[in-house]
Amino acid sequence: MLYGYAISSEPVNRPPRSGQDAATRGFGGLLREHDFRLLWVGETTSNIGTAVTTVALPLVAISVLHASTFAVAALSAAVWLPWLIVALPAGAWVDRMRHRPVLLICDAVSMALFVSVPIAAWAGVLSLWQLFVVAIGAGISSVFFRTAYNAYLPNVIAPADRSEGNGKIAASQSAAQLIGPGIAGLIARAFGAATALLADAISFLVSAVCLLRIRVVEPKAAISERRRLRDDVSDGVRYIAKDPYLRVLTVWGGLVNFAYSAREALLVLFLVRTIGVDSRTVGWVLTAAGLGGIAGAALGTTIARRFGTAHGLLLCELAAAPFGLLVPLTRGGAGLALIYAGLFITDAGITAGNVIQRTFAQNYVPRNMLGRISATQSSFNYGTMPIGAVVAGAVATTIGVRSTLWIATAVLAIVGSALYYSPVRRNRDLPSAPEPANS
Repeated sequence: MLYGYAISSEPVNRPPRSGQDAATRGFGGLLREHDFRLLWVGETTSNIGTAVTTVALPLVAISVLHASTFAVAALSAAVWLPWLIVALPAGAWVDRMRHRPVLLICDAVSMALFVSVPIAAWAGVLSLWQLFVVAIGAGISSVFFRTAYNAYLPNVIAPADRSEGNGKIAASQSAAQLIGPGIAGLIARAFGAATALLADAISFLVSAVCLLRIRVVEPKAAISERRRLRDDVSDGVRYIAKDPYLRVLTVWGGLVNFAYSAREALLVLFLVRTIGVDSRTVGWVLTAAGLGGIAGAALGTTIARRFGTAHGLLLCELAAAPFGLLVPLTRGGAGLALIYAGLFITDAGITAGNVIQRTFAQNYVPRNMLGRISATQSSFNYGTMPIGAVVAGAVATTIGVRSTLWIATAVLAIVGSALYYSPVRRNRDLPSAPEPANS
């Protein structure tokens, strides 16, 4: 057995169900199920809070602490830095313990971190160093929460319902990205940027309450053999390195995120200091990315069906990535339409591509390797984001924010196009199973 621990994917002590599909359950489908409804409400609320923080945290640095361009970019990097450092061992650690306690601890830690910012601001002692501690601490918590959440999900959703459940969760994530920035802008304008972080703290409290009320009894991890943590981590790295599709998609994803995070690290700074808009307008502009995400989530499956999973993925990147070049063209007034269009189209393409890739991985990767493959890909994909943000901050300090955005968006377009020269374009569809030599 490859895994050191065997965890059942079936629900345990699940409440009786009125039917086996959404049609039988009636309007709302899985949302009529007690445990899934609680999980969905908690996750949706938490996602809204996180979207608020994406805008509010750099606004605190800019408007309250008057941070430099490099400091603002480095703050964005700090949120993603833990994915580079702890994601690989986190996957193996989480598999060795019950998942709900991990989720609850992460909620409690994140809530305490984000509450500390407005308290310090009200007391007049808030510093840039505290923001970095909060960003890194929240990032570590996010690594463990996301890893444990993905493993906990099968205990709440029965196998026949997972397609519906994943669809509802994905839709709520996109909706959170849509409304979160707007909420952040409104709160920051009315009560100050630091106060907006209270929304994220409250969202973690709601998530924890929902988790505590879930009735399902999680199975204990059954130890089948004792293995070193390093061996479990190495298995996932070696598997990806040998597989032509996973290797290309992992490296490509890391490069895309490098350029994307460089753009994101400067976006709020660009809008506030270069374009000269207020916090409410910042929220509405970033809402365009959420709208693009919703459109991409809705179109991803249709694109894959119409053009094939491989050619559909290429289409999402080749058609959408160049529109990112509209962002550095933005000017004030009517010129803001350029950034709206650029964010909407690029994020629609990225999200639709993610839908196709996620479905491919679920079908392609052997079940007993899925956890380690996911952790390895996340480590590389998210691990490049702090590097991109720091590089963007350093370059912007030297040549300016707008010029650096030109470079970041150009790299994003080039990397998206580079996927065309990979094994992905060989066939209409991505394979449904690996070659025997790598299985």
